[in-house]
Amino acid sequence: MSGAIAMQWSAGGDGAARFESKAATRESPVVKWLIVGVSLTFFAVFLLMPLVAVLVEALRKGWETYVTALIDPDALSAVKLTLIAAAIALPLNLVFGVAAAWAIAKFEFRGKHFLITLIDLPFSVSPVIAGLIYVLVFGAQGWLGPWLSEHDIKVIFAVPGIVLATVFVTFPFVARELIPLMEAQGKEEEEAAVVLGANGWQTFWHVTLPNIKWGLMYGVILTNARAMGEFGAVSVVSGHIRGETNTLPLHVEILYNEYQFAAAFAVASLLAMLALVTLGIKTWVEHRAAAAHNEKQDDAS
Repeated sequence: MSGAIAMQWSAGGDGAARFESKAATRESPVVKWLIVGVSLTFFAVFLLMPLVAVLVEALRKGWETYVTALIDPDALSAVKLTLIAAAIALPLNLVFGVAAAWAIAKFEFRGKHFLITLIDLPFSVSPVIAGLIYVLVFGAQGWLGPWLSEHDIKVIFAVPGIVLATVFVTFPFVARELIPLMEAQGKEEEEAAVVLGANGWQTFWHVTLPNIKWGLMYGVILTNARAMGEFGAVSVVSGHIRGETNTLPLHVEILYNEYQFAAAFAVASLLAMLALVTLGIKTWVEHRAAAAHNEKQDDAS
């Protein structure tokens, strides 16, 4: 996706000017402002207003109440568990995404289309269903439940189950960012490196990785954001044990259901700030990807 973004941005204002220079694609100023107005209204009502509401409600009872909610032991435990789940899921998905994208984009093999379908599976399966699948497999009455119980291994209602659910819902993001980018780049540069005597690791490190680094970073950002904000699958496998298996989204739900609205919005503000930081980093990565693409085109010309 980031590769496509870079290619779109590389056209810059010239592409927009060429688009509007054609009679079939010219619109009157009234139509343009109407479209812009509708877009901004939608953004304000459905995105900006909820974000502002979260921050306002979080601070409604004062700064002291806000800080107290954040330093509560259960809240700190939720933060810690959220970070642990993301820290484990992120490198696993990074390795899988790069390997899958490299295999799909650079090689032809039997089962290639099936692999692509499997990568898209978390997009088509409800996270709640994914959580129930893990309960069916690893739960006390599941397929592996008796064996796990005999060996005193706890997966469901414990950290391993939360990590597994997080990995499942996040593993497509890196691969889906890299596959179209690597397919568009082709494999000529890698083949040239091999002809010049480079081995597989040298080819990847010095040729492939520099070409995909911005797309890779974009996928990592999306993966991390989804891992920290995941609710459905984690809710099913966590057991909602306060202070032990609650991540930040689950802790927010519990506080809200207990009518502790100020504390709920205070903890939710952490996720809101995470979203803002993610958006800022995402914008910077897109800008850098576009700049790198333009520099590469200038060098080629």
